[in-house]
Amino acid sequence: MKITAVEAIPYAIPYTHPLTFASGSVATADHVLVRIHTDEGLIGEADAPPRPYTYGETQTSIANVVQDLFAPEMIGLDPLDREKVHAIMHRTIHNQVAKGAVDIALWDLAGKACGVPVHKMLGGWTDSLRVSHMLGFKPAEELLEEAHRFGEEYGITTFKLKVGRRPLHLDIEACRVLREGLGDNVEIYLDANRGWSANEAMEVLRQTDGLGLTLLEEPCDAKEAMSRRRLVEHSPIPVVGDESVPTAGDASRELLSGGCNAICIKTARSGFTEATEILGLCTGLGVDVTMGNQIDTQVGSMATIAFGAAHRATAARAAELSNFLDMADDLLADPLQIIDGRIAVRDLPGVGAPIDEDKLSRYRTDR
Repeated sequence: MKITAVEAIPYAIPYTHPLTFASGSVATADHVLVRIHTDEGLIGEADAPPRPYTYGETQTSIANVVQDLFAPEMIGLDPLDREKVHAIMHRTIHNQVAKGAVDIALWDLAGKACGVPVHKMLGGWTDSLRVSHMLGFKPAEELLEEAHRFGEEYGITTFKLKVGRRPLHLDIEACRVLREGLGDNVEIYLDANRGWSANEAMEVLRQTDGLGLTLLEEPCDAKEAMSRRRLVEHSPIPVVGDESVPTAGDASRELLSGGCNAICIKTARSGFTEATEILGLCTGLGVDVTMGNQIDTQVGSMATIAFGAAHRATAARAAELSNFLDMADDLLADPLQIIDGRIAVRDLPGVGAPIDEDKLSRYRTDR
């Protein structure tokens, strides 16, 4: 089997409402669908979500890097020779989302070629993942209303609260209102998206002590090294590296320097191959992991599910899988369902995310 063509198809689907958090606000999902074609007629697919305010990649940059730099050297290779493709991509620095999409598309091809679901190829630990729902910037009572609604409609009992606002009392109040309104059996954790300084994060932890919060993700910029190390040392809950740890090398640096003591894995920026390296590093060091979300489509969420369900460590915590509910539509042919707070894997060859071609034609922006 040989690679005959590589496509990077830009498309745009609006969100049902603008999504706002400490590092930016978005109203439309301007994504890229990566497709790798072979001479046997098999096609590997993956979704690439640009996040310029976090990683610097745009829809245009992803499409150009994949088509102009990667594709010419990939054509003619066996798609199962992933290390050769990674050597090609490694010559271009950064561009993690573009690289991640190519890697996932290669795994999708491998699964289709073998007639096996990728979650089985990667480990096959479980057939579903618990879902964590993200709560964005809203008044505290509206956040509580949303959490109750998602609990009642979908059975979700884990919530990630986006924080990082100033004045600090806005987020502190949200934590208190959610805990009082949801009770002690619902998990609540925080994600500041680098919105605070390390010292501000320390003050938030002091004022929310006793509320049973479980994690604090990316409280400040990792470059604030000394203060962040002090925060990690004194925090009563794990401090999770996210934006600061897109690669295995970044994760090892932050863990060994004391910049965090838990890691968020996102397949959209690491693919499955580097995600496996990051996971091995974390399990070897005894570090907790979470499965994160880059406001992924259902296609992207299926990749998260495939990887998360494959491993015991990644399935231990609820995975961030519900952001697709904020999208007005999706390219996935068979929509995802959250039942009793969980999403099941798809027992289809590959990642299990077949594309609706009519919707792709409707939303692509290159024609």
